[in-house]
Amino acid sequence: MKNLTKLSLSIFLLAIVLFTSCKKEYDSIETVDEAAIQAYIKANNLTGKMTRDSLGVYYQVLDAGSGSVIANRDSVLFSYEEKSITDATTFYSTSVNGNEGTYFGYLAGKFNDAWKTGLRGLKFGGKVRLLVPSRLAYGKNGNATLNVPSNAIIDTYITTSTYRKQWQWDDAKIQTYLAAKGLTATAIKDASRVYYITTTQGTGVDAINESSTVVYKYTGRLLDGTVFDSSTDGTFSTTFASIYVEGWKSIVKKYTAGAKFRMFIPSDLAYGTSGSTGGAVAIPSNAVLDFDIEIVSVTN
Repeated sequence: MKNLTKLSLSIFLLAIVLFTSCKKEYDSIETVDEAAIQAYIKANNLTGKMTRDSLGVYYQVLDAGSGSVIANRDSVLFSYEEKSITDATTFYSTSVNGNEGTYFGYLAGKFNDAWKTGLRGLKFGGKVRLLVPSRLAYGKNGNATLNVPSNAIIDTYITTSTYRKQWQWDDAKIQTYLAAKGLTATAIKDASRVYYITTTQGTGVDAINESSTVVYKYTGRLLDGTVFDSSTDGTFSTTFASIYVEGWKSIVKKYTAGAKFRMFIPSDLAYGTSGSTGGAVAIPSNAVLDFDIEIVSVTN
């Protein structure tokens, strides 16, 4: 019985030691994070500009936005960038050719609610900077995909859009591009919301319908000019009904063989929120596509 009592006492004491060790390790990480953030704030002249919340996240509202305050139930379109406070390495940055989107409640809850306090009260179009302690970000495991090392403190910039619907933002992106390139006067906006510009009218006599087999030459670009796909040798052939990019269908059927034209396709009529990683160049989520098209032949 005495031996059993001693064994039980030993197990109890060992449990206390292990619990204390774990608590010390956690507290140590918390302390290290806090000290590193404080040093970063001081070194970058951010003293008095950033507010610390109860989780230990520091935040600064760079732009409060305008209009109504974003509610949890609202869909919010946004972009963000994550950088290391150690050497300013960028771990992640939303593509300039697309954007993110989710319900505000999900957005604010990212990283164990690390974004929550900084985003509360923000209006559409607002921008926030956050310094997220490692234990609330990618933790001791880091993130191999993003090349985030263990216990990295994240300097994050979040910018929300003034637009509440993706199609509205897409339309604004297209209009801005057309204006910048001097193409506004020649571009026609279809009822489908695809913009198109006719370069050469077709000379063919066969109208394109659902069962038509069409041979194309085409080049597909993102709005920054990056080519993601191209076939210009006149060998790309497909039936009209099997065209994957929905935006093609609205415009292609307006033409006959020999036509050359350009299309600007909103993201929801292209690859949508999923984007595409199947080609040599990835298409990001919510990307507007820019196509040059030539219809080589039509067979009905």
